[in-house]
Amino acid sequence: MDFVATPITGTFGAEISGGNLRDLEDGSMVNDLLCEHLLLVFRDQHLTHGEQSKVARLMGEVTPAHPVVPGHPEFPEILELDANNGGKNARWHTDVTFVATPPAASVLVADAVPPFGGDTMWADARSAYDRLHPALREAIDQLDAVHRIAPLAYWGEPFDSALGREDAKALFDHAATLPFILHPMVRIHPVTGRRSIFVNPGFTTHVAGMSRIESEHLLRLLYDHLAQPELTLRHRWQLGDVVMWDNRATLHYAVDDYGVVDRRMRRITLRGGTAIGPSGSQSRVIDDPLVAVR
Repeated sequence: MDFVATPITGTFGAEISGGNLRDLEDGSMVNDLLCEHLLLVFRDQHLTHGEQSKVARLMGEVTPAHPVVPGHPEFPEILELDANNGGKNARWHTDVTFVATPPAASVLVADAVPPFGGDTMWADARSAYDRLHPALREAIDQLDAVHRIAPLAYWGEPFDSALGREDAKALFDHAATLPFILHPMVRIHPVTGRRSIFVNPGFTTHVAGMSRIESEHLLRLLYDHLAQPELTLRHRWQLGDVVMWDNRATLHYAVDDYGVVDRRMRRITLRGGTAIGPSGSQSRVIDDPLVAVR
């Protein structure tokens, strides 16, 4: 396939033309483009569930749909995101960083898009790291942060009214079984070797070893920095779109500005590895409650 990448912003993202993903036979070119641009948009693809799964498997090993949310009955690797059934996520986050080996990448297909609104935003955590003051880069290079699932806030703020009390209780109970995870605050990309900020408002609770004041203000600084317009892009969905992103160096936010109209997406994530920081720190389960609890 003869893919052509057209940049979307000056820092990251590219719209890909020159072929249909259903004809893909080798995922290496797509992976190379993803490592370079961090986010890829393919228009007019209209992939079936099976075709989406085939593309994802050509790129890497797929994971179960989600650690606490069941997948599609025939394709357990597919997470169905129905806005009218608890499938909103209006908060900046990086997918599933509350596990020791977060996903490497995600493949998202649009099945139903609103006539207005419903965009998704992404932030470039790689360029965000590069643009920090050198002294601040040096500081966070040495730090770790605690990540855990916050099952109710995960579904939007204010809490998604489509999520029933019984569903919320089930999520809460299941989430309580998952351990706390410590990740380096800066992650070295396993392919490119470049560094990116690796914290997110969705799942990062605090900076290990810092006081509450230090942790909250440092994280707020980094979140505000990441969300600058110059470091983000906003995707306007069309039917048939496929969007892929590198989960090791981006955050995203599903904008909840479309009321109760239909919006349905389906996502597959690719298995990732342990995050490694500049100091040599690696992702690990926390067994010390004095570190985990905040």
